[in-house]
Amino acid sequence: MVIVALLVILLMILILPLVNRHIEHNIEYFLFAMGVAAAFVSGVFSYDLIAHIFKNHLLYLITAAVFLSGLLFEIFKDKFKKFIGTVVTHIPLKIFVFLVIIILGLTASIITAIIASIILVEIIHSLPLKHKDKVVITVIASLSIGMGAALTPIGEPLATIVTSKLNESFLYLFTTLGIYIIPAVLALGFLGLLYINKLEKSSLIIEENYVEEAEEIKKIERFQFIFIQAFKIFVFILALELLGAGFKPIIDNYIIHLDSRLLYWINMTSAVLDNATLAAAEISPAMTTEQIQAILMGLLISGGMLIPGNIPNIISAGKLNIKSREWALVGIPLSLIGLVIYFIIHFVV
Repeated sequence: MVIVALLVILLMILILPLVNRHIEHNIEYFLFAMGVAAAFVSGVFSYDLIAHIFKNHLLYLITAAVFLSGLLFEIFKDKFKKFIGTVVTHIPLKIFVFLVIIILGLTASIITAIIASIILVEIIHSLPLKHKDKVVITVIASLSIGMGAALTPIGEPLATIVTSKLNESFLYLFTTLGIYIIPAVLALGFLGLLYINKLEKSSLIIEENYVEEAEEIKKIERFQFIFIQAFKIFVFILALELLGAGFKPIIDNYIIHLDSRLLYWINMTSAVLDNATLAAAEISPAMTTEQIQAILMGLLISGGMLIPGNIPNIISAGKLNIKSREWALVGIPLSLIGLVIYFIIHFVV
């Protein structure tokens, strides 16, 4: 009964935000409620669990980073927009977007996924694009950051946990995954370039769009909104911690014993569950390099599907007011294509 109840909760998490606008607009609180429900169903909800969650330094680091970056952008947004405008007048927009995607993706493992995501948000804010086009570029860039951050232990929690659990060196993930991640980041950069190139050819990038978006930014970046968004990020991370703990029985009893090819596809659950938690449960020193590569790439690529998938998604969607449905329409097909390509490269070729 516990497993059935958890599967029902998982289906609710996947489906309800896409079909109900009220839930979609309050995704953080919805996921928190689902996390509490999953923890109760699994019998792990306790004072010790809550204490453990509130000891996680990332909970406060990410919230503080989002709040402070919002304040700084509110103070310096005119200068920042002017700077971006100057850059775009000297560099074609498609080249600028290409460079942003690959530079943030390749440096995220050094500056961390959090910082890379905050930089991305402020750049996206200032681009002369409609909201729907900003969503596309944001999803592509967030996937690039999420994958690139896994190249070193300081980039994101998944990389930290895996390196520690395997007792490997600082450059282990770079040497193990770099051959797959670096080309993927470059490919995502080219995808962003092609998208902007298509917009430019169809004359969809016009000054009126920038003015319209600027008014939306002005509304979004009010001080009270900055505080609310930081609080929502806090709730979001709490929710992911609770979901990870709540779904641990399924992971421990069923998932970790599966064949790596099947595990690769099942790891699409990282679209809604914390990929660091899944990596901690699945990765073992007894595994071959090929198995570790398959598991981690499945987790990293799937993380781009939905907003809860990784830290860049959560930060970007929260600050750019991107809804679950908007993200899914871009993220799901993009990640599925990536999963198919990598599966063929790793398991077939």
